[in-house]
Amino acid sequence: MSEKALAGAIRVAPVRKHVRVSVNVDRAFEAFCLNFDRWWPRDKHIGKSAIKRAILEPFAGGRWYEVGDDGSQCEWGSVLVWEPPKRLVLAWQIAADFTYDAKLKTTVEVRFTPEGAGTLVELEHRDLEMMGVNAAHVRGVFDSTKGWGAVLGLYAKFVEEPSYGR
Repeated sequence: MSEKALAGAIRVAPVRKHVRVSVNVDRAFEAFCLNFDRWWPRDKHIGKSAIKRAILEPFAGGRWYEVGDDGSQCEWGSVLVWEPPKRLVLAWQIAADFTYDAKLKTTVEVRFTPEGAGTLVELEHRDLEMMGVNAAHVRGVFDSTKGWGAVLGLYAKFVEEPSYGR
């Protein structure tokens, strides 16, 4: 069975994580998207060089990528949907071996919902079956204590810092 046929036959549950932050929805979206480089963990990169910048271009069709200390660029995917301040959908095109794969596309959706005086930020990484035989393993990595939950925790910590402002 080909990798593509196998991907269609495997069903993998999405990874779902969430955090609540004490800023309004506009500020929560701005912090996540427009200040992406300020909170993205430096150990989460795919380039050979240490990460210098993490970039999320603020429009549908924009790039999502890293710039290394050596000036190299590594694609991560693209911005599929840009709906401030409600939602962001990204194409995740990083394979199970953590290299960019232009043919691969899983989806990361981030929703921002007003909740009292703050915002509920929900992340869902889906279409993991596109990873083929590695899908279950990769899902486990994304759902682990060092995966998307930890990344959202760093985002929440950034948003809550007094230096970020309100």
